[in-house]
Amino acid sequence: MSNYVIDPPAIATVPVAGGGLFPVRRIFCVGRNYAEHTREMGGDPDREEPFFFTKPADAVVTGGADTRYPTKTSDLHHEMELVVAIGKGGKDIAEADALAHVYGYAAGLDMTRRDLQAAAKKAARPWDMSKGFDQSAPIGEIVPAAKAGHPDAGLIELKVNGAVRQTSDLAKMIWNVPETIAYLSGLVELAPGDLIMTGTPEGVAAVKRGDLMEGTIAGVGTVSTKIV
Repeated sequence: MSNYVIDPPAIATVPVAGGGLFPVRRIFCVGRNYAEHTREMGGDPDREEPFFFTKPADAVVTGGADTRYPTKTSDLHHEMELVVAIGKGGKDIAEADALAHVYGYAAGLDMTRRDLQAAAKKAARPWDMSKGFDQSAPIGEIVPAAKAGHPDAGLIELKVNGAVRQTSDLAKMIWNVPETIAYLSGLVELAPGDLIMTGTPEGVAAVKRGDLMEGTIAGVGTVSTKIV
């Protein structure tokens, strides 16, 4: 007999290439981690240390399913990102040891209600509802690091309706994956099942209902979703 007073929520999962499901515990996102995107958002990439925001685990959209256009916005933006799946937890992880904590990698999209974010920034309020809404994290299959290695360079690109919107190289990250894991683990204790979205390159822009987004990261995989 269960002691739960309501039915517990289902575990959010992301498919793993080759079979199996990765259970999602938390989603951390790195803000402004490519220099050109930092500049297009009005920041200074030479001065800013990494900062983080979160999305709920059940924000994931997987298997190429459609993504609903969210309410309370008229300016929904795409942000193409490398996603790191944590397989081994820890706190105050040394940069030299960080990659041993990685289970694998995926291509993902950090969807953003840009108008809500701009209003929150102006009012010095939290960004939560601009970033952590329902279906705000479409993610492709996770490729185990045992297969993909640990990509630190290579194409990251997003097409919308077949036209390139974002294109860059993973090597242009301001804070690479080991540095990001080490820094974040000093703020919170990381745990198996955590995902880290590592920031987006320049070229973020609005999408509308009917748009098909297709992202690619060399050596990692793809993510695809249609806005409905």
